[in-house]
Amino acid sequence: MIRKVLVIDVGGTHVKILATGQKTERKLDSGKRMTAARMCKWVKQAARDWQYDVVAIGYPGPVIHGRPVREPFNLGKGWVSFDYSKALGRPVKMVNDAAMQAIGSYQGGRMLFLGLGTGLGSAMIVDAVVEPMELAHLPYKNGKTYEDYLGMGGLKRLGKKKWCKYVMRIVEELREALNADYVVLGGGNAVRVKTLPPNTQLGKNENAFLGGFRLWRVDKHWKKRIDAS
Repeated sequence: MIRKVLVIDVGGTHVKILATGQKTERKLDSGKRMTAARMCKWVKQAARDWQYDVVAIGYPGPVIHGRPVREPFNLGKGWVSFDYSKALGRPVKMVNDAAMQAIGSYQGGRMLFLGLGTGLGSAMIVDAVVEPMELAHLPYKNGKTYEDYLGMGGLKRLGKKKWCKYVMRIVEELREALNADYVVLGGGNAVRVKTLPPNTQLGKNENAFLGGFRLWRVDKHWKKRIDAS
């Protein structure tokens, strides 16, 4: 039996939700004042007229055994120890937000996903096995990280033209280093990249929601059900 799923995509700029059978997402500005408690309170109110049995959450940080292990860089505090199932009144599966969008973007083989948003999200999927990654805060060059170049801060510092050149360069470097068959660029700033590197495609914003739905069901692209535990 396929259950009705409420998907919550938590980002540094917005929190967005969509439920099974709905066509239009609902969203709220996030930022430094967005705590886990405030997010859940808004979600329950915003989704009060939707039917759902379970919840999938994409979290902007590392997640282990379905729990966040570090407070998010671009949001408020209190996310690590929060009881999401109790607050939302439904069973919850949580994964890294980039991993959730990667799951929704996956078309087989070895795929590298890079989320170009407020920060830099990353995930690798190999033969339907998901591996969330934390490339964002690894050093890249000149004492700065990958996120310093490809995140929103890098876009503002470098300007669009130079930022796009770094996107081209870094995507090719990472694809070769990780032996990926193809790269998917997601996140709100991906549409700014007009010329894509070889074997690279733009993801769709709705793929984050598709990834959340896939967490709770067997999908034709997957050999087995996704295990978020």
